[in-house]
Amino acid sequence: MLSNFPALVTVLALLLYVGVFVAAGRARGRYGVEAPAVTGAPEFERALRVQQNTIEQLIWFLPALWLFASYVSPLWGSLIGLVWIAGRIYYAVSYYRDPATREPGFIIGFVASGVLLIGALVGILIRLF
Repeated sequence: MLSNFPALVTVLALLLYVGVFVAAGRARGRYGVEAPAVTGAPEFERALRVQQNTIEQLIWFLPALWLFASYVSPLWGSLIGLVWIAGRIYYAVSYYRDPATREPGFIIGFVASGVLLIGALVGILIRLF
């Protein structure tokens, strides 16, 4: 039962990513930025940056989530994963409004991923030794 929670958090994280890449696509159309251009209206550039940073963070968040869930605790991994999602939502909303306010959301997500990664490492090392 508890092993289903990391799967749910994974789906929620991927839905978050779908949301930010749809927002970037909409901004591309709204502000007339033709592919393959990646510059244009500041609103488009912010949406694109949120999308790019979210995928950059997903790359290490997802393996860290699953390793933590496997070697430490699926429940705690999932709860920390929900903190990551909340941080990423805060980051996105802040960045869309004013890029100067994005830092708290970024830090929340980064710390959550770091806790998952370090926790997974400790859990693996404990099992090895």
